[in-house]
Amino acid sequence: MENQIPMKIIARIRSPFPEKFGIPRQAGLAPSLRATVVFEPEYRNPDALRGISDFSHLWLIWQFSEAVRSEWSPTVRPPRLGGNARMGVFATRSPFRPNAIGLSCVELVGLRETGEGTVLEVAGADLMDGTPILDIKPYIPYADARPEARGGFTETAGDFLLNVNFPEKLREMVDITQIDALLEVLSHDPRPSYQSDPDRIYGMRFGEFNVRFRVEDGVLTVTELQRA
Repeated sequence: MENQIPMKIIARIRSPFPEKFGIPRQAGLAPSLRATVVFEPEYRNPDALRGISDFSHLWLIWQFSEAVRSEWSPTVRPPRLGGNARMGVFATRSPFRPNAIGLSCVELVGLRETGEGTVLEVAGADLMDGTPILDIKPYIPYADARPEARGGFTETAGDFLLNVNFPEKLREMVDITQIDALLEVLSHDPRPSYQSDPDRIYGMRFGEFNVRFRVEDGVLTVTELQRA
């Protein structure tokens, strides 16, 4: 069809996030977070991955599958500006764009052979479980790193790191291999910036748990872990 380009899903991500709420706002914010890239049957060809282990990081090009819309708006409200200030959609990484495509730089932890072919184990991904992967490209340091680059409004929005109070009796319920990742995710404040009620209890799905928490005076306190 005119003005349309067909895209193929080459893989899907498997991550601890079955829902959007709580996913890190950018890749790399939670470096302990692990995810797996599982290729679709058509693309489970080992030759397609020849040489990939020589790279430490990869670009994942993916679809905001939960944000696909038939219409688009030229302006959006970035959460880190409080949800009130409007910016041009092309000056943000909002999922609500003409083409709902995302771009994430992740660390390649390793390759693993499974019943679903060779999978990629990655760290720092900011993707919901089941997200369609459209392409994978190697991160090339001399070409992709730009230390002189300016960060626009993100430089003044700041990072909202919180101290995390995670009671030991609740912490012991979480798999030891996932606890660091969960702490990193919580420390980056999963709440929308415009919500600050210290009495409100929030719930965030992470793996098999619904993590319930509240935030007051810069401290996030985990109040309950419910098995989902």
